[in-house]
Amino acid sequence: MNLRDLDYICAVADLKHFGRAAERCHVSQPTLSGQIKKLEEQLGVTLFERSHKGIRVTDIGEDIISIAREARDAAQRIKAAAAAAQDPLAGTLSLGLIPTIAPYLIPLFVARIQTAMPNLSVAYREDITDRLNEALLKGELDAAILATPPEDNNLCAIELYSEPFWLLFPEGHELRKLEEASMKDVKEDDVLLLTEGHCFRDQALSICRPVQKRRRQSLRATSLETLINLVASGQGVTLVPALAMRGGWSKELGLSSHELTDEGAERQIYLTYRKRFPRIKAVKALAALIQEGLPESVKAA
Repeated sequence: MNLRDLDYICAVADLKHFGRAAERCHVSQPTLSGQIKKLEEQLGVTLFERSHKGIRVTDIGEDIISIAREARDAAQRIKAAAAAAQDPLAGTLSLGLIPTIAPYLIPLFVARIQTAMPNLSVAYREDITDRLNEALLKGELDAAILATPPEDNNLCAIELYSEPFWLLFPEGHELRKLEEASMKDVKEDDVLLLTEGHCFRDQALSICRPVQKRRRQSLRATSLETLINLVASGQGVTLVPALAMRGGWSKELGLSSHELTDEGAERQIYLTYRKRFPRIKAVKALAALIQEGLPESVKAA
């Protein structure tokens, strides 16, 4: 048994498909299938049930694969600890970001990383919160910038900044007459929100209720850009985070905005990582770099 075998069984468990698992592991399917069969014979147990309906992980397979993930994580920590001892700010750092943060925050620090930490390469991944947290716990990501605090005991976080919510609406909308706005000023069926699965939707709903009604249930917007363009076409109003308001794009689209005055109309942004991650110095350096480049529209922690 070796680490390569553990990679193979974890990939099959994740993807429930031998062909796609082989692609992930950069080997042929016969090589991967044959190696897993040898491992099952060596252990004397069946890890996967194969049938025309697909692949199912057996009960003992679940137990063994859970241990395999721990072993792979330990091996990665050994390698990372050795690299960190040489230069914690060198090598590659994999960083996840949620879609309502990535396009607005990355431009504020990506160039500064090259100057301040020239030996550090950052690999970016954009995805929703649940999948980024899962990737962190599996060791597929080193850190992630999220708008929710860690819920797993194996994760911890550095508070980066708090970000107010802004209300976005067409220039001719009656809300423009107000000097300031709160959700009580918004018509009950006028609010457009992201589809379920996005934490920004949940955070917006926390101050929108009972404003959000059933009229918009058919909407399945998966990006802020879609919502913004819907508002520009006169389909309603929406909430956007402060960093998304930078630049002159809103006036170009014929949109106006107000910072919301409602209590709790903001979100806290975190840099989340595994407690056992050996390159903490790199994570802290990245957090400090991000905070140094923040605009006045948000408040550094």
